[in-house]
Amino acid sequence: MGWLSQKIGQQKEQQAAVWLKTQAITIVAQNFRCKGGEIDLIGLDTDDTLIFFEVKYRQSSTFGTASESVTPQKQQRLIQCAQNFLQKHPNYQACNMRFDVLFFEDNQTQPEWLQDAFWS
Repeated sequence: MGWLSQKIGQQKEQQAAVWLKTQAITIVAQNFRCKGGEIDLIGLDTDDTLIFFEVKYRQSSTFGTASESVTPQKQQRLIQCAQNFLQKHPNYQACNMRFDVLFFEDNQTQPEWLQDAFWS
């Protein structure tokens, strides 16, 4: 990933985190890294559901939409990272959990939110 793409990605992740707070999501971790991957945002909703967020941005849909870029391989890496997060933070193990995707396309200022994007 080029420097500019990485910077835009970081900006969109920060924008998503701010927006999620307006949706009553408490951010508990950002850019959680583990062997083989990273989870962009991890949050708790008002029902104490732990949500693992993947944030995606596409300037155009020429090579597919942002939501289409979360491939089965990427899903597996996110699941493995989520398991690692739960091992390191056992206080969240009793929570209901899900994987959501927030995606920005073109010049959107608010992301589209795909809840329960995939299952572990």
